[in-house]
Amino acid sequence: MSVIELESLLGQALIYADDGDWQSAMEFLRRHLEDFEQEPAVHCALGVAERELGHEGIAYELFKKTLSLEPDDPYVMATAGNGIAAFDDPDAMDALKNAALLAPDVPVTRLLYGAYLAREGFHEWAIEQLAAAWVLDAEDPQIAYELGVAHALSGAVEAAVDALSDSVRLDPEDGWTRLVFGLLLLEDGQPAEASGELTEGARLLPEDVEAQLLAALAAAATGEEGTAYEMVERARMRAAEGDLALVASVEEHVDSGSEASEALLKEDLAPDSLRARLQERP
Repeated sequence: MSVIELESLLGQALIYADDGDWQSAMEFLRRHLEDFEQEPAVHCALGVAERELGHEGIAYELFKKTLSLEPDDPYVMATAGNGIAAFDDPDAMDALKNAALLAPDVPVTRLLYGAYLAREGFHEWAIEQLAAAWVLDAEDPQIAYELGVAHALSGAVEAAVDALSDSVRLDPEDGWTRLVFGLLLLEDGQPAEASGELTEGARLLPEDVEAQLLAALAAAATGEEGTAYEMVERARMRAAEGDLALVASVEEHVDSGSEASEALLKEDLAPDSLRARLQERP
């Protein structure tokens, strides 16, 4: 098929993706995959659709196939590299590094390489890549978020708070970012500000039981009893059977007052949640 037909295929898949219709994108790309067996961009696009639908194993194989076809498009290379990074595949490093080297002026290549380096413990290199991406596009909330993650993982909490504040400013409806921002504000000794962000983050993530519980404890610790009990109820409504013991424990601490709530939050739930959330890859 011609380049125009390939571009048309990818363009239609992008329309589906922009609409959030990943099922249609997946079905459309699967129907045409045989005709584009040697096109890494098609395998990569299908990998993204499969991943968004929760088919992680299929997505991994598609991203591996993408890289085996030796793509020369740095965006495809970076996307596939990031896709296999989620499986701790060592080939991710070379794919992401090569993409950043090939296209140092494309923010996403720097973003994904920096995000990978941060989670692999190469904090100084990660911050260098992400700071460069931020210079290229200071309106991208994901870059600001990942820069904050890199600073946080390096132990620079104040710098992490500054970067996360930029991310929240640019996309205040991103509940995950607001929750991580709240956890970092708590680390930075700003409990009132942390409570506000944790509450907003929890409201934006209604299915995240842990988010509701973090917000409940933070609210109780700062004397906002009404909000604390509201968040406990939100958690109880969505809790699976295995979560009910934790919900009951949080409610007991909220009942016991601000000191008990603060102790459970700062000594147990918040540190564990922050560590886990910082390790989540983009």
